[in-house]
Amino acid sequence: MGQLAKGNLYRVIGLFISVFVLVVSFLCSIKFGFYPISWQDIIHTFTNYDSSNNEQIVVRTARLPRALIATAVGASLALAGAILQAVTRNAMASPSILGINAGASVAIVFAITMLKISDVDVLTWIAFAGAAMASVCVYVLGSMGKGSLSPLKIILAGAAMTAFFSAGTQGMLVLNENGLQDVMFWLAGSIAGRTMESFLPVLPYLIIGGLGAVLMSRQWNVLLMGEESAKGLGQNIISVKIIAALLVVLLAGGSVAVSGPIGLVGIIVPHIARKIVGLDYRWLIPYSALFGAILLLLADIAARFISFPLEVPVGLMTAAIGAPFFIYLARKGMKKK
Repeated sequence: MGQLAKGNLYRVIGLFISVFVLVVSFLCSIKFGFYPISWQDIIHTFTNYDSSNNEQIVVRTARLPRALIATAVGASLALAGAILQAVTRNAMASPSILGINAGASVAIVFAITMLKISDVDVLTWIAFAGAAMASVCVYVLGSMGKGSLSPLKIILAGAAMTAFFSAGTQGMLVLNENGLQDVMFWLAGSIAGRTMESFLPVLPYLIIGGLGAVLMSRQWNVLLMGEESAKGLGQNIISVKIIAALLVVLLAGGSVAVSGPIGLVGIIVPHIARKIVGLDYRWLIPYSALFGAILLLLADIAARFISFPLEVPVGLMTAAIGAPFFIYLARKGMKKK
């Protein structure tokens, strides 16, 4: 597969195949679940909607928003991970590993349980603020001590901040047990029960983050050469890193706002894409977006049936898939050293 992906022709073919798989996964997400839906009802939902038909109501009010959210969140988390891996030159970097998801989560939990905020627009901005706060904290903590900011320091700082924010989240829930039910299923990372009303306010920020990731593809390629080489080629390192931080905040913060903290998508997907298309971010970015969307759609479908008739939060599914992958990467990194 790696040999075939070297030529641009094969990469284009791979994109078309990925789009096809995404469409199939999207349709399967609409069809399969606790409530059986026929293909005919799915088609009629879009061509001849009947507001008295229960199946079509389920498609329009529950299944379609859920599939759209899974697609957008999966793509956004994968893009955020790809950007972080380019900027830090660290194969293990992702929003969940570096504490960005945890920062957005603790901010939202504080807003819901302590401030009693339920407005989606306000919660979106709070998620962005939490993600930005986490990014700054990880950077400052990783920069402390002797030597420059290294990939190992970033991972350790991210782990420390994730533990700190997680402890803060648990502490708030202990102090406010009445708010536990409001956020517990959300904290596990879930797209079940999400509506278009909660998704649409976040969508513009995810689109801006995605377009920014595509437009900055050449800059990500230059950064991979190292900061000294990038400076020699005339790149403004500080500006590129600031833009990268803003894009990650939009992508990861927006995703957490609508679905809760879904972990490890950002670390799994860029590695899979890298195996297929190599290190060129002009191809890696679109492949990561497609693979991220496919992964979360399939994980959400599996979450509906693994403990049928009960549903498992999709965040638990991605964690189950991603944990062995993370251990593999950690062991691979240790062997190289």
